Amino acid sequence: YPAEELLGIIPANPKQPFDMKEVIARIVDDSDFFEVKQEYDALTVCGWAKIGGQHIGIITNNGPITPQGATKAAQFIHLCEQTKRPLLFLHNTTGFMVGTDAEQNGIIKHGSKLIQAVANTTVPKISIVVAGSYGAGNYAMCGRPLSPQFIFAWPNSHVAVMGSAQAGKVLRIVAEGKQKASGMEPNEQMLDFLEQ
Repeated sequence: YPAEELLGIIPANPKQPFDMKEVIARIVDDSDFFEVKQEYDALTVCGWAKIGGQHIGIITNNGPITPQGATKAAQFIHLCEQTKRPLLFLHNTTGFMVGTDAEQNGIIKHGSKLIQAVANTTVPKISIVVAGSYGAGNYAMCGRPLSPQFIFAWPNSHVAVMGSAQAGKVLRIVAEGKQKASGMEPNEQMLDFLEQ
């Protein structure tokens, strides 16, 4: 796949999903990418490739980081450490999965293993913020605080503590909780405004 097609793959609208494997196919040698544990978690993508003849490991996302995705990525980082392969992180995540199911499945435990693996690996780390890189997902994908050897941001990429949609929902939940606690009937118009 020709690298010139990269400009047409990343949508201008940050809310529009796209497949990061399409990006990988256009930056690696001969578009040859060997994905590891593809069936284990589809949202976190890990695999081997070559860029400029150099063997590397690639980690990217097609959505939030799930407990299974965090486990897969942490194990993959250990493999890269053992084989002395540099790591390329391609950011495209809304952060870690939240909610009761994610917490019961160990998102905190597995997420911390991933961040620990990123922080402690000694192989060279390169980060490219392709789309969104939000919350703790930015740390897990070797964001600036974890000192990658090189970091680059795509022109329309976004880095934030929280995505705007998530921030709006949190504001709505907090305001609704305050209104209910004070015995007031929730003001839907105000809540809708906060969420937007």
